[in-house]
Amino acid sequence: MPSTDVPRLLADLPECVATASPEQRGALWRLAEPGRQLDANLVRLPAGGAVEEHVEPDLDVLLLVVEGSGTLWSEGRSQPLTAGALAWLPRGSHRALRADPAGLAWLTVHQRRPGLTIRPARAATTAPAETTEGGEPPCWSNRVCPACGRPAEGTAPSYCSRCGERLEST
Repeated sequence: MPSTDVPRLLADLPECVATASPEQRGALWRLAEPGRQLDANLVRLPAGGAVEEHVEPDLDVLLLVVEGSGTLWSEGRSQPLTAGALAWLPRGSHRALRADPAGLAWLTVHQRRPGLTIRPARAATTAPAETTEGGEPPCWSNRVCPACGRPAEGTAPSYCSRCGERLEST
């Protein structure tokens, strides 16, 4: 077994939260070990911050509150979140988070997604212009989260549904 595949301490999550700026939102720490099968992110919302309602269609997610408090909204119900609370967010479920005045920091853990891949462009068609469907696809670079690289969901997303990072608007 390679020396990197041994159990070891990766982070002190309360320390990560304590040393970050109080207004910093989004991912404060990420699991980045090569060859891993899991993804994990320490995410923070400042006081009153929110991750609007979204759906994770493919992955179950565990959410462990590390610091602060807030509310998990799902399927028309609100559930209070405090330090130590562990929530299961099943794939396909609608969910939203809102931080209380103290802010909210949590760890998410889920199966790792395969990375985005760049595919070669399709060969240009030689069909006459009147039979060719034209136009360029829209640029969606503003929908890719700068913190975790995940494409955002929804028609006009403001925040990443994975890590809570604010998305740039166009």
